Amino acid sequence: MAPDGTAGTDRPAWRGGFGRLWSAAVLSGFGDALRTAALPLLAVSLTDDPLLIASVTACGHLPWILFGLLGGAVADRVDQRRAMWAVDTARALLVGGFAVAVALGHASIGLLLALAFALTTLQTLFDNAATALLPALVEPQALGSANARLLTGQRVAGGLLGGPAVPLLLTAGAAAPFAANAATCLAAAALVASLRIPGPERPPRPAGSTLRRETAEGLRALGRDRVLRGLCAATALCNVGMGALVATLVIHVTGWLGAGTRGYAAALTAYTAGSLAGGVAGGRIVARLGRVRTVLLAGTVQTAALVVTGVVRSLPVAVAALAVFGLMGMVWNVNTTTLMQQRSPAGMLGRISAAFRTLSVAGAPLGAVLGGAVAAAWGPNGPALLTAGFFVLSVAALTPVRAADVRVGTPDDGVTTTHAAR
Repeated sequence: MAPDGTAGTDRPAWRGGFGRLWSAAVLSGFGDALRTAALPLLAVSLTDDPLLIASVTACGHLPWILFGLLGGAVADRVDQRRAMWAVDTARALLVGGFAVAVALGHASIGLLLALAFALTTLQTLFDNAATALLPALVEPQALGSANARLLTGQRVAGGLLGGPAVPLLLTAGAAAPFAANAATCLAAAALVASLRIPGPERPPRPAGSTLRRETAEGLRALGRDRVLRGLCAATALCNVGMGALVATLVIHVTGWLGAGTRGYAAALTAYTAGSLAGGVAGGRIVARLGRVRTVLLAGTVQTAALVVTGVVRSLPVAVAALAVFGLMGMVWNVNTTTLMQQRSPAGMLGRISAAFRTLSVAGAPLGAVLGGAVAAAWGPNGPALLTAGFFVLSVAALTPVRAADVRVGTPDDGVTTTHAAR
């Protein structure tokens, strides 16, 4: 039987816990997309300094370096469901307060930096708790499918609905996207709070165990697994580049391509549409190649898409390239998350997830600042080419573990189960 009492299956049951978790994730994805798209547009209206604009993204990543490992250790100690709804409630209060400040004309770059930092600090606990909670709601063979559905649902809500909705909401005022984000956080918190699942079963902690010691155990467990270690190194390199790209994409589209806010919305929508295709088609790729080799292919194709984005000065070409980039990005994310859930020892998923995220995200703030500096020095298309360079390094880092895949069994999410050598 599945953890929620449903019959065993290779696909998660919509009724019960997974359906509510999926709905909460979709609502959060929609609200977060409103805020994520509105923040750089608000920043551009406050300053024309690329470095300051990029710093908003940098502050959105910095808490992972400072608190990410602690968030994972806490997630393994507490009830993940309660942690998630408490965090969403706190985020609603923060974003709601920021919406009031914007409506009253008190927005500033300093306030944007503070908001980005505070929200990501809360996210360090939320994300690790969510990763650890999912295996309690679905059977092991359904994890790949569950991750694909969660990420695809978030992309639909966040990109196809959230991103394009921002220009419409902005007609009602600069505060409207943030007020809507606060409402979605409250709704998502209510859905997660309504989950009725048994409390987490964990072995008793050894006498004298501390958060610091438990955090170190997560780091050691990640380091011992050669596949997860390789994926973490590859993802870290990607995220340095992604920090540069995300921080300056608004400048690339509105400045270098001269496409304005509508062009920026089109670029975000194309990325999302590609992600949806990746959620649907990714399983077929995994069935042929295995999860690790699929991630390797995804990084290679993304590199090519970034080169096209940085070289060809055309909005339609950029839109097409970002769609391909999004497709392979979804394939990468689904498979790295699933591998982490499948390969983590019982009771350590929160800490291993935190170690993976913290180490892999650590370079993103540097990438954001570096992207702003490159855009200022060499033009708005420079960060896309810089990102391509980091993706080349990422593929090189992942190549040594490509032989770990051994395909067995039948597809679960349209995905063949793989066993990877440790």
